[in-house]
Amino acid sequence: MKVLVMIKGDGADEDKVTPTDEMFAEMNVYNEQLVNAGIMLAGEGLQPSSKGVKVVWDTSGEVSVVDGPFVESKEIIAGYWVWQVSSLDEAVEWAKRCPSTPEMRSELEIRPYFEMEDFAKVVSPEILAKEQALVDRVKEQHG
Repeated sequence: MKVLVMIKGDGADEDKVTPTDEMFAEMNVYNEQLVNAGIMLAGEGLQPSSKGVKVVWDTSGEVSVVDGPFVESKEIIAGYWVWQVSSLDEAVEWAKRCPSTPEMRSELEIRPYFEMEDFAKVVSPEILAKEQALVDRVKEQHG
């Protein structure tokens, strides 16, 4: 089972905590454990929302672009991992071991990926084949 693990924090607290060597060292130990266990497929930290934008579609289909920061947001995604685990329970056990920043409320949200077979009952085989071809092309392009 492949899962996305999103590291969330409070938007209002986003600029209150400056990363330190100690924080990086703790996270490096944790990431090394994930890699050694063969679970971590990818993972990155994200810059603050002040450096980002939101692209928003309203109900009429109009598109707008909103510049960050998004301090009004209750949850900001600060980083993520992609893990390959045997079950959601295994992902939860690994998530519980994650270091946290005491000065800041944070949470990890774990979401399983859809697999192609999940769509087989609702999408035609032709469309699924086209989607799989795109997935294969991406893998070829980016390894």
